[in-house]
Amino acid sequence: MRFAFILAHVLEHYVTTMCRVLRVSKAGYSAWVKRPPSARATADEQLALDITVIHQTSRRTYGSPRVHRELQAQGKPHGAKRIARIMRARQIRGKTARRFQVTTDSQHAHPIAPNTLARQFAVADIGALDCVWVGDITYLRTREGWLYVAIVLDLASRRVIGWAMRHTLDGALTRDALPMALRRRQPGPGVLHHSDRGSPYAAGAYRALEAAHGMTCSMSRTGDCWDNAVAES
Repeated sequence: MRFAFILAHVLEHYVTTMCRVLRVSKAGYSAWVKRPPSARATADEQLALDITVIHQTSRRTYGSPRVHRELQAQGKPHGAKRIARIMRARQIRGKTARRFQVTTDSQHAHPIAPNTLARQFAVADIGALDCVWVGDITYLRTREGWLYVAIVLDLASRRVIGWAMRHTLDGALTRDALPMALRRRQPGPGVLHHSDRGSPYAAGAYRALEAAHGMTCSMSRTGDCWDNAVAES
């Protein structure tokens, strides 16, 4: 282990200094370096290559248990602990699948608006600022849990003009984002506001806020993210 440490750090420190600090002889280190690798080390290198191929084929999602099973299926009965040791030494890790959070709850009794926008997303079709706004909710994983973010986007400029963040997913999140957009842009009546048909947007309090400012409501069809693709992206 000491000789291996010296070899790993030979570009950073003098060999003589490391041998003195680690209390090994320089002659012993030189002999160790010139010594051909053992059969075990050679076998580990071949196994590491097999592990790497399996890991990359799995798009780097396999950890040591699934790599072990795949090697067994290939007729290579290596021990699970040996595979885990080699993967750990080479920092080969399986990626953890990102947890999915549902942000659209369309199973509610609130009235649904028609899809007036009908995917007319092109800037040339919008005509001017503050004619069409779209809203959506996304989420971010933080060390303190999920953080939910609601935004309002002006389709003519593709600028986020209102936003809000909360640690819970409720109607107050969207009701905080829309007033910011209204304060910043102060549009006249007639703005078309498009969103999904989730309860934060379909609830009476949000619809009343839209109506109070002369906004027309438009909503996507059920389960069709393409109807709100600009905000989704």
